[in-house]
Amino acid sequence: MTTRRRLAPRGAALAVAALRATGCGNPNVAAQSRLEGHAGAHGATVHPTAAGTASGHGSGQVPAKPSDEGQSAASGHSPTVVQRPAPAALRPGESLRSVEVPAPYTPRAPVGGTDDYRCFVLDPRIARDSFVTGFDIVPGQAAEVHHVILYRVPPGQAAAATQRDAETPGDGWTCFGGTGLGSEGSALDDAPWVGAWAPGGSERLLEPDIGIPLPKGSLLVLQVHYNLLHGATPDRTAVDLRVSTKSLTPLDTMLLPAPVELPCRPGHAGPLCDRGAAVLDVSARFGANSGRMVAGLLLLCQGSFTPRPGATQSCTRTVEEPATVRTVAGHMHRLGSSIRIDLNPGTAKARTLLDTSVWDFDNQGAVSIRPATVKPGDRLQVTCTHDQAWRDKLPELHGIPERYVVWGEGTTDEMCLGILGVTRP
Repeated sequence: MTTRRRLAPRGAALAVAALRATGCGNPNVAAQSRLEGHAGAHGATVHPTAAGTASGHGSGQVPAKPSDEGQSAASGHSPTVVQRPAPAALRPGESLRSVEVPAPYTPRAPVGGTDDYRCFVLDPRIARDSFVTGFDIVPGQAAEVHHVILYRVPPGQAAAATQRDAETPGDGWTCFGGTGLGSEGSALDDAPWVGAWAPGGSERLLEPDIGIPLPKGSLLVLQVHYNLLHGATPDRTAVDLRVSTKSLTPLDTMLLPAPVELPCRPGHAGPLCDRGAAVLDVSARFGANSGRMVAGLLLLCQGSFTPRPGATQSCTRTVEEPATVRTVAGHMHRLGSSIRIDLNPGTAKARTLLDTSVWDFDNQGAVSIRPATVKPGDRLQVTCTHDQAWRDKLPELHGIPERYVVWGEGTTDEMCLGILGVTRP
């Protein structure tokens, strides 16, 4: 344990850097084509505080059901799309801010492949220190949006965000990983997320006593990951943001990433079945930070740079500050089979916070759980299982050569990420 605690800060720094908490990658056109060629701030509409029905956008999937122990049922890899339910009524003290991508954006993979990460600056017009108490992120083209992350930009970094937007032709800028503004913090224990959407996500209401801090003058950056395996259609993703000026308990986001070290199956061969070549390929497509992410996760989670190939990978982190876990979610891509998050595994105090035994890419919504208190010295563990056999079953992966899979930004790469919403004493 002593070695793990000594190495963890360095490993965390590498992992966060590779998540682009302080920058974006530098994609390479030719490299991405080799892999996948086979197959200004914008204002908000302010709705006054009311107890009536809030307005929403479009249609999509129903939200994940709240769960006492974080158990999340899944139905496999096939999408289950149903009519989006009507938005909930505004609660006392809430107002609604509607922001959206300023004009329809036609995604284009800047690396010549099938993934486009685009960041857009949005202005929710926060005139007083406030809390976000709920959000509804609605992709304009849900079929091509892989995921969306909504970041907060503090007032001191607002000018840098608007400058970055102005310097880039068109609306927004390319941003693999994080926003690249250098304003997102440097800790896995306090990521600057306001909200996120992945298939299966819908309107998300926080419990009445908690909120995500949004100081006066804050901006938002909406990062949209477009999956262009089936072409590109103009998209105008929108967000309905519930805002309150009541005194609430701040909710932070804690990220629990783990390595992905999935070798090719016996009998399958190719140049990218070599791990070294696969890591270099990811770095060539998405920038040097992608390679640092792969190495940083090994250091963070295993205490060394030596990979342990296998379908199942995990990462155990020691809690350094007291907190209460209020919400949980998991994120993987198409080769995912299962994901779980455990508190103090293997002890008498063990508790499972999330157990998705059958991963469904189209049902990734966060769920509220019975509050789980964590103390310094407690351990949080995320465990993911991936399977190359999904390549034989999913049409979107047909024709893409098998390779050794590591953590990567592309839709046909993989991730293992636990996401916790926590409050602090």
